[in-house]
Amino acid sequence: MPKPRNVQISLQDTPYYHCVTRCVRRSFLCGIDKYSNKSYEHRREWVEKRIHFLASVFAIDVCAYAVMSNHTHVVLHVDSSQAEDWSVEEVIMSWHKLFSGTLLTQRYMDNAKKLNMTDAQIRAVHDTVNVWRKRLRDISWFMRCLNEYIARQANKEDNCTGRFWEGRFKSQALLDEAAILACMAYVDLNPVRAKMAKTPESSSFTSFQYRVNAMKKQKSQKYLMPFSGGVSDSSLKALPYSLPDYLRLVDETGKHVRQDKRGAIDNSIPDILTRLGIQNEHWLELTTRFEQCFNGAAGRLEYLERYSKNRNITRVHCKHASLRLLG
Repeated sequence: MPKPRNVQISLQDTPYYHCVTRCVRRSFLCGIDKYSNKSYEHRREWVEKRIHFLASVFAIDVCAYAVMSNHTHVVLHVDSSQAEDWSVEEVIMSWHKLFSGTLLTQRYMDNAKKLNMTDAQIRAVHDTVNVWRKRLRDISWFMRCLNEYIARQANKEDNCTGRFWEGRFKSQALLDEAAILACMAYVDLNPVRAKMAKTPESSSFTSFQYRVNAMKKQKSQKYLMPFSGGVSDSSLKALPYSLPDYLRLVDETGKHVRQDKRGAIDNSIPDILTRLGIQNEHWLELTTRFEQCFNGAAGRLEYLERYSKNRNITRVHCKHASLRLLG
């Protein structure tokens, strides 16, 4: 039975989560339907643009994403401190980008009309803002704003009604750096594993291709969480790795994935694997079967045990996989 979302999301344990949404109908999210020969490729751009847009609105960073034929992957980072630092006006402006808001919040943002608002109306606005502030750092609201938007667009194009996605998205807590890195590589290599692309950089509508293109153009990756350059500093809002290290790691992993020969490993493995203490064969298994290895939270055993304790879960799930793959 699926677990309640409040059991899966535990920000005291980790701000990083892997979310997957799958289509419920036979029709593709994207790609070409072999029954009707109709192309849905243009929908990939819908999803990518929406992910970028939501990253600019929510206090949630996007670490990685991949838009597949019948499902999407996103790796998210919740930035609670950013949401708390937003002013009342900033929260309202962000929410109004998604929804029309209320009559009172609309009046509040109009300087001329704001002067005529009563104290009770101002308090009502502040109460509403407190609710919106929580939602703007909530993964469920992020995924709702992504999935509902795409479903409405697709249903309108297909001239039909009803569910487009499965009942709800799957969420995995990523409890340590090894789990975060392995999951990001798993997501970025999804098109390569599915034989939709020959190389990670040619995998359209993925975070890997977006990062590479931005690097080539010497532009900032404004819609994705940046890399810190390999410096582990909790005060930095960045992934604690080097971008070149990550790109090389995904590329080398992708070569082995395409050959499907887990035993034929080159001796020149990026140093980052050694730093994380992951064996080569275990790394390949993680980055090709991440969702099968961990069907819930992912991370080393000590983090899984703490996560289970904080969520009042008596049994530590995926304990043996954690010990075998992450040490």
